[in-house]
Amino acid sequence: MVRVLFIGDVVGSIGREMIEDYLYRIKKDYRIDFTIANVENASHGKGLIKKHYDFFTFQGIDCMTMGNHTFDKKELLDYIDEADRLIVPYNKSAVLPGISSRVFDVSGKKIRVTNLVGCVFMDNRYQNPFDRFDEFLNMEQDIHIIDAHCEATSEKIALAYYAKDKASALLGTHTHVQTADERIIDQKIAFISDVGMTGAYLSSLGCDLDSVILKMRGYHAPFKMSDNSGQFAGVVIEFNDDNRPVSIERILINDDHHYCAS
Repeated sequence: MVRVLFIGDVVGSIGREMIEDYLYRIKKDYRIDFTIANVENASHGKGLIKKHYDFFTFQGIDCMTMGNHTFDKKELLDYIDEADRLIVPYNKSAVLPGISSRVFDVSGKKIRVTNLVGCVFMDNRYQNPFDRFDEFLNMEQDIHIIDAHCEATSEKIALAYYAKDKASALLGTHTHVQTADERIIDQKIAFISDVGMTGAYLSSLGCDLDSVILKMRGYHAPFKMSDNSGQFAGVVIEFNDDNRPVSIERILINDDHHYCAS
């Protein structure tokens, strides 16, 4: 058996604090072998600076995935070649650097992690993920986990069904609201439309509520990161000795959902 923890979009300083407060306990209580986190919003809401990459490494995150804000912090270009835990979207512009799929040795298994960005309601800088999907599905590994960073639930579901015979898990990120549709599709691939957000709970997707309301009312108000109470969101997937997913369980910790290990 191999147990993988996938943490939903880590947003800003509150998200990093929740990692510091809960990650060790969750890994211990759930007997986690491998930890992945989506960190594209970790540095002030957009991108990832070196200091925070090092922070996540120190906290015990084995693999970090990104999304549409991957290159929002130019500092990333200074250290991306040495960042051996970082994975960027495979359907990014070809001129941009970074590794889009990596294999990690975990408890005698080869776990591949691949990152992609959706195209429905998303930034048109990223090509249709289906255009090159097959080349990643046909790579060698024991377990293949895909972070599908997409806006549309329909796109994530379609990607999961397309990949079900070759990938082991397809986990949705980007929309920051944890969905209740976790399942094993045809006993082949673990799926959830959105893993959720690790960041400020009393917020709008991690942003200060007042600033969001002003923006939506038509004022030219910049979004600000919320500094209210935190939330931790993720899923734990268990794979059997045949590398098939046998369970996927949501984790949600906030003021209304207190931590209680399964």
